[in-house]
Amino acid sequence: MHNFLKRTEKEPPLEVTVKKLAKERKKREREVESPEWVKTGVPGFDDLIEEGGIPKGANVLISGGPGTGKTIFCLQTLYNAVRNGHKCLYITFEESPERLKKHMRQFGWKIDTVEENDLFVIKRLDPFSIARAVEALLAKAAGQLPMGMKGMPKVIPDGFNPYMIAMDSISALESAFTGKPESYRIYIEQLFRLFEMAGTMTFLITETEEAPKRYSRTGVEEFLADGVFVFYYGKVRDIRLRAIEILKLRGAKHVNKIVPLHITNKGLEVFPGERIFEVE
Repeated sequence: MHNFLKRTEKEPPLEVTVKKLAKERKKREREVESPEWVKTGVPGFDDLIEEGGIPKGANVLISGGPGTGKTIFCLQTLYNAVRNGHKCLYITFEESPERLKKHMRQFGWKIDTVEENDLFVIKRLDPFSIARAVEALLAKAAGQLPMGMKGMPKVIPDGFNPYMIAMDSISALESAFTGKPESYRIYIEQLFRLFEMAGTMTFLITETEEAPKRYSRTGVEEFLADGVFVFYYGKVRDIRLRAIEILKLRGAKHVNKIVPLHITNKGLEVFPGERIFEVE
């Protein structure tokens, strides 16, 4: 198997509070008898999942290196939901909203029309303002953040109830907590709680190495997430190919293989019936 497909099975132990949160989520999952399945609308991708979609309300980590198609996947999925009349929120920490809109127009997506109907919001947040607010609140409250993230920059705009949220990227957010890893872990735990309380499906983009051994910088995010989708852009023989893998997706049966992914003039397209390498 080629290097960019390799990964290690062992991960370092995580915080007790994180494990407690995961146990609480599993308990809630057992109480849900028939989850609703949400299609991404990305050609070929939904065929990787037996039920034809992602469980509604899932928090999914979108992991991969630069140029693998992570941002396009999230924009395309949210845009497809908006076309079906759902409200969606795209949170960006680095790229400007106008640059993201330009990116969408290049694929022929009618972003201006859906914005006029108040269905699609692109919100830019300053990760350093969040980090400073978290540090100040932790200093006042003996290491605990207030419920509902009070006192911190709002993630979800008032009066806007999104069906889907994408956050691009939590790697940029983590970088703002330089030297304060525990503060970041506390915040990211509360962020997951916020999304769960909102009942919205969430995609959290994280940057990794080309051949990732870990699918987020700290390892906490992939443990908390309901799903992990890994995007690759690796070398096979003398060419580079993009590919995608559903590493995990709680509550859903899915294909356990890495499949080709192409970027076309209309967005992403996945080829679930094909392989990107052969055993030599």
